Amino acid sequence: MLQPTRRAFLGALPACAAVAALPQAATPAAALPLGQAERRLRITGMELIVVRVTGRTNWIFVRLATNDGITGLGEASMGRRAEFPEMAPFFDLVRDRSPFEIEGYRQRGRAAAGGGRVPATAFSALEQAQWDLVGKALGAPVYELAGGAVRRELPAYANINRATADRSPEGFAANARQAVADGFRAIKGAPFDGFPPLDGPAGDVEAATELGIACIEAMRAAIGSDVDLKIDVHSFFDVPLAIEVARRLEPQALSWYEEPVPPTDLESTKAIKDGIAQTMAGGEFLFGIEGFAPLCRERAVDIIMPDVKHCGGITELEKIATVAELDGVLVSPHNPSGPVSTMASAQVCAYLPNFDILEYQWNEAAWRGDLIDPPERFENGILQVPDGPGIGCTLNDTLAREHA
Repeated sequence: MLQPTRRAFLGALPACAAVAALPQAATPAAALPLGQAERRLRITGMELIVVRVTGRTNWIFVRLATNDGITGLGEASMGRRAEFPEMAPFFDLVRDRSPFEIEGYRQRGRAAAGGGRVPATAFSALEQAQWDLVGKALGAPVYELAGGAVRRELPAYANINRATADRSPEGFAANARQAVADGFRAIKGAPFDGFPPLDGPAGDVEAATELGIACIEAMRAAIGSDVDLKIDVHSFFDVPLAIEVARRLEPQALSWYEEPVPPTDLESTKAIKDGIAQTMAGGEFLFGIEGFAPLCRERAVDIIMPDVKHCGGITELEKIATVAELDGVLVSPHNPSGPVSTMASAQVCAYLPNFDILEYQWNEAAWRGDLIDPPERFENGILQVPDGPGIGCTLNDTLAREHA
């Protein structure tokens, strides 16, 4: 695992080696002698940076400062939320401590983090930022601290859902077609959003079902048969409806069918998987290995979707992937997020043996890629794993202020 390898990593280096310090948006330069960084480097401050994207989306970034001027980034985005007072007690756990004490932070804060998605996200953001600090202090990307990358290119799918204001079949089809034109070979939509309560009028449920299926058929017709099409149901169904819709969608050759029911309902999730032909994915808001282990152990899904913002951070994402690997389950990190989360996720995806594909929130803001340095760029649906220290990027403060 990540943290236990750190001392071995340091001890294996020559005593005369130098630790690189990377001030934000600056060229790495030699700093403290090796061994002094851990004793002297301390986390001294925290800044929350809110970037307003659309009426549905704000990105929240956390930046930790140190006594040596090194800073580290994490992401805590949660939809429309623009404040995060719940971050304060977790910052108290790292204040005046070395960023290298990641495992200590995890043990001190993990119980509180398991109390819901909000504390889990606060906890996870600060864990990401500590790893960014460690990498920047050592002048190494996180994946090198974890044992090295096994891949430097990550396939990504375009999640077109938030960019699709026109929720008609024509609206979904138009954005799916454009995402393919942008080079993506896999597309995801959630055309059942806004689904009526299942105990409501039967006519409303039937109409919403027919509309969702029509949107999926339109997307498939727009992108052709050689592009992967993924559908997220956002837990609006029950077991009978999930199986019925999945069977009706078999001609559309979905590459996965995501969370027709809440993944915490293990029995129902397993019943759906056993009753359909499609690949099942899920787990986007679960926390920790304890949240994902039952899904993997029971093979209730084929692909799990831990989110580095919610699952516990970088270390926990790796642990979850290890549990999944034991049960033959693939990992596709959930990531309808800003570019900082994408870079943190990419560091882990670079070395996971059971990595499948990374999510990308497509076309929500034209300036998105330039919000970090070096800019986030996808070429033909592929993200190059950043090789800079830490998570591989710094924040473009000028652009962030323009959208505050």
